[in-house]
Amino acid sequence: MRQGIGRLSIPLEKPAEASPGALRPAGSTGDAPSPAGASGRDLRLDLFRGLALWFIFLNHIPNNVVNWITNRNFGFSDATEIFVFISGYTAAMVYGRELDRSGVMVTSARILRRAWQLYVAFIFLFVIYLAEISYVVGSVSNPLYAEEMGALQFLAEPNVALVEALLLKFRPANMDVLPLYIVLLGSFPPILWALKRKADLTLFASFLLWLATTHWGFNLPAYPDDRMWFFNPFAWQFLFTFGGWCGLGGSDRLGFLVQSRAVVAAAVAYLLVSLLVVVSWWWHPLEGLVPEAVGAIIYPISKTDLSPLRLLHFLALAVVVVRLIPVDLPALRSAWLRPMIMCGQHSLEVFCFGVFLSFAAHFVLNELTGTLPMQFALSGLGIVLMISLSALLSWYGRVEREIAARKYR
Repeated sequence: MRQGIGRLSIPLEKPAEASPGALRPAGSTGDAPSPAGASGRDLRLDLFRGLALWFIFLNHIPNNVVNWITNRNFGFSDATEIFVFISGYTAAMVYGRELDRSGVMVTSARILRRAWQLYVAFIFLFVIYLAEISYVVGSVSNPLYAEEMGALQFLAEPNVALVEALLLKFRPANMDVLPLYIVLLGSFPPILWALKRKADLTLFASFLLWLATTHWGFNLPAYPDDRMWFFNPFAWQFLFTFGGWCGLGGSDRLGFLVQSRAVVAAAVAYLLVSLLVVVSWWWHPLEGLVPEAVGAIIYPISKTDLSPLRLLHFLALAVVVVRLIPVDLPALRSAWLRPMIMCGQHSLEVFCFGVFLSFAAHFVLNELTGTLPMQFALSGLGIVLMISLSALLSWYGRVEREIAARKYR
């Protein structure tokens, strides 16, 4: 019944390729530099990525009271929908312009090169993460860590598990999003070409594939043999394609919906209903809120197949966010939000770092002390370390740009 509220995850994009316009207000073109930042970036994009990275880290620490503040506890959807949409949006904007300038072959090569970079990042993360888990299992002689983190097959037959990982079929806990994004981006060249020519027809075909997936439930096989992909790419491709459709001008055509008071009111009402239903899962006074007849219809709210209730919740949330947070909101340039924005600008590195930190925090809480002060301390320390890494990467990026500027003077 509750599988719709699952892991948070984030598609990881190259910061330099992020473009203004994601979750932009209706009426903006998306081609002109955004006033939100001096670099022309839409800072909302980085802000939401950074926030999701913090939520991911907190949610990946079991028995951590701090993760109750994250959005997975208050609605049908979570950061997964937001970031898959933004990934499709920015990919279409960036590579759509490249397609106009350089043609299909060059653009497809660039997209596949980026998919290859993500594949390399996945293999690197897999090896280091499994090394961390194996070291802890050996140090404390507790094989339950391997079972809990989905690494038991690796310890039992590492030769087979490694090959399955290279095929994107074996993924320890908290790593499912990278294979999803690799598949979505690797299959994007023909979708981008179709979106540029017949955008509405392409989106409709993607919608039909999502409908077929939710009805028949076909998916890609995973390892071990009785498992399937946690994020079904046949379902999640629709949100990615919808993001691409919006990034190529579709959001302008939907602008009237965001400006409609009736649509905004309906979106807010749906968000409140979702909040009540989800809270009823863990708050005893609301336990019987959803009648059994209704529950039989709406459950399970599948995250694997992108349940319609999750999709509608994301759309409602997007309407409210776009309405409330304009691209030129002064708060986006405040020092208080800068740490979160920096994390969002270096999402790949910060995500990988967060995976290691979350398992380390889980180990400390289990083996040393799981007191409430320690939960707060480890949660805060992890976020501080993620901010520190993003600040270091930002500083190094500035140094590289300054060196390049002096070189070509």
